[in-house]
Amino acid sequence: MDKVNLASKFAGFAERWSPKIAGEVNDAYVKLVKIQGEFVWHAHEAEDELFLVIKGHMTIRFRDRDVHLTEGEFLVVPKGVEHCPVAEEECHVLLLEPKTTLNTGNVKSERTVADLDRI
Repeated sequence: MDKVNLASKFAGFAERWSPKIAGEVNDAYVKLVKIQGEFVWHAHEAEDELFLVIKGHMTIRFRDRDVHLTEGEFLVVPKGVEHCPVAEEECHVLLLEPKTTLNTGNVKSERTVADLDRI
């Protein structure tokens, strides 16, 4: 049992849209990801997904509305709901989701990361 310093962990990698495993809670991973620009529209058919903004701000687009998140705010996207994360500037995000969750959900693209690095 070691504590995790989020600023230190985020400083340890530069790539964007490539989640890193920072911890485990039961059957879920605590993932850290840097984002900038627009991701792909996708859904997770069997998993809810929690987005917690650590640094910066982001928008999660839904087909009927946008939800804006800033530091210290989080949103849970329910399973099956199509969404598209967007950040104008680099944003640091903590994700909490089942270990089986693929970052691009039901969409396979050049941004799909099947084998996650541990940091």
